[in-house]
Amino acid sequence: MYILSFINFTALMDDKVKFEIEFPIHASPQLLYQYISTPSGLSEWFSDNVNSRGELFTFIWDDSEEQAKLLSKKSGERIKFRWLNDEEDGASSYFEIRIQVDEITKDVSLMVTDFADDDEVEEAKMLWENQISSLKQVLGSA
Repeated sequence: MYILSFINFTALMDDKVKFEIEFPIHASPQLLYQYISTPSGLSEWFSDNVNSRGELFTFIWDDSEEQAKLLSKKSGERIKFRWLNDEEDGASSYFEIRIQVDEITKDVSLMVTDFADDDEVEEAKMLWENQISSLKQVLGSA
């Protein structure tokens, strides 16, 4: 039984594909951080509403609700979450939104790292493109 569980866990881990997308964005890193790290900021563009209790964030869309655990954050730089249903399944996948500033040009980009099933990567990328497009509209940088 123990070996079977380990095999299932390994198979689950292999199903998710890590991907990263870069989104150039015209906004200050300080302003962007407020939109990616606070419940009020996230509810402006990521979901209809966001509530948090400590490390637990609840994201609400229409009639659905998903909870994510805050794994880490670095002020002014990045935030990383894991969906609770992924954590319950033993997955090590997460999603991270990182602010990157080019040292020479000072251009600002959002770097999104996420995981999806192999056959859903393109769909997941399109979802992020739509979400970041909403963020750009909120920021007035669309």
